[in-house]
Amino acid sequence: MSSDAPGLLGAACPVPITETDQVLMGHGSGGKLSAQLVETLLLPAFRNPALAALDDAAQVSVGGTTVAMTTDSFVVTPLFFPGGDIGELAVNGTVNDLAVSGARPLFLSLALILEEGFALAELRRVIESIQRAAAEAGVQVVTGDTKVVNRGKGDKLFINTTGIGQPIPGVSLSSANVRPGDQILVSGTIGDHGVAILSTREGLSFSGGELRSDTAPLATLVEAMLAATPGIHAMRDPTRGGVAATVVEIAARQRLGIEIDEAALPINDAVRGACEMLGLDPLLVANEGKLVAFVPRAECDRALAAMRAHPLGRHAARIGEVVAEHPGRVVMQTLIGGRRFVDLPFAEPLPRIC
Repeated sequence: MSSDAPGLLGAACPVPITETDQVLMGHGSGGKLSAQLVETLLLPAFRNPALAALDDAAQVSVGGTTVAMTTDSFVVTPLFFPGGDIGELAVNGTVNDLAVSGARPLFLSLALILEEGFALAELRRVIESIQRAAAEAGVQVVTGDTKVVNRGKGDKLFINTTGIGQPIPGVSLSSANVRPGDQILVSGTIGDHGVAILSTREGLSFSGGELRSDTAPLATLVEAMLAATPGIHAMRDPTRGGVAATVVEIAARQRLGIEIDEAALPINDAVRGACEMLGLDPLLVANEGKLVAFVPRAECDRALAAMRAHPLGRHAARIGEVVAEHPGRVVMQTLIGGRRFVDLPFAEPLPRIC
């Protein structure tokens, strides 16, 4: 491994902070501080049935018609990275939240926060990338906004996208549907996006292959899975906090136990090597083109076959099971034969990765 970022490798282990009167980077990480912010400030202020589900998209009724809605903001640095850029990420991240909620993505809003001095040539690259990604995902950008902040008061470019989709008839995907006996499937290798961002930002290189973001639109994969196995209970888009955030949140909120098999986790060699070198857990590293599905045991094989037949699911794997034991906890069978609890850190070890 080579590096021009001694500060990263020499950083001291931070002490977890649970009480603070200021916003910290960890509040946007998908870890425990994020959960605290949602549970103690945001949910009490805005509580309603659509929000309370806390799925990746909300389903709301408008004039007797149900639509799915989601929103996301993107602050990734650097703006351009192997496998994608902030523009493609903004489109895919939003359409994927709709797709895993059982809706066909249709429309996007696009809001840009630009820093004075940002090169128009780079902005043009981002807009062209958004245009291509929207066309691939089959969505239209139908409204938006642009704001500019003073030089030094931003970081080149932040993007917010809101997505509107049409729920697929007869489909109900929600974490509230998860039951003991459900098999947990992941659509491919985990941790690719987060490690690709880290390697680019910090000037790191690792043996074992090329590191690239996995950003991709998942709607066609979701529809292929539902066509083969319409009884799927839930899907999630494991971005910030990785697969761990998905399974820990569902276990805690639904008071279910979850068991994960470490040997079954699909991980690229380069990602595995980077995580071992830097002391990162691949379960906690962000993905931007993967999904986690909770499937009734009887439908597991069909779902897995449908995933592997799709280009975005060819490395799909069964990684665990929902159980009635140890409710609220996630337990992993380790490679060395032991068992350990899987929990979230107070803050994301890789900030600003999406």
